[in-house]
Amino acid sequence: MDTLSVAEVRALNEALDDEYRSWATYDQVIADFGEIPPFSNIREAEARHIEALRTLFIRYALPVPPNPWSGKVVRYTNLQAACEASVKDEIANGEMYARLLKTTQRPDILNVLRNLQAASQQRHLPAFQRCAQRSADSADSGTGCHGRRRGRE
Repeated sequence: MDTLSVAEVRALNEALDDEYRSWATYDQVIADFGEIPPFSNIREAEARHIEALRTLFIRYALPVPPNPWSGKVVRYTNLQAACEASVKDEIANGEMYARLLKTTQRPDILNVLRNLQAASQQRHLPAFQRCAQRSADSADSGTGCHGRRRGRE
């Protein structure tokens, strides 16, 4: 197996760290507000993204770092704020993957990075945009993403 370049190793580490942060963020939102879509669905997708990246780490004999983000992510005061922040995070995620794709020509790495970027931009971003819009539409009534009021515990 060929040795990865420094840029490729950095790219894989950055991608994994970003997926860890996303998973931990959505996990915290769920802890604060309950098992609600899209956070519950996308948290599960983030777990699959982490596994896809871990597979590359194992394939290239890289040490797999643990998730450093549990308990260290931003907490939101309401679902509207969580949805809006998640929209921004998914936009940034797409930009990050566009940059990371330029670091390698390896088909296996390109495939994983492209798949993760596509999931972020084609599924996660629209889901969070809908959530933000629903939350904004229901702000006057005091309800959240799914028509129920939940507070932090």
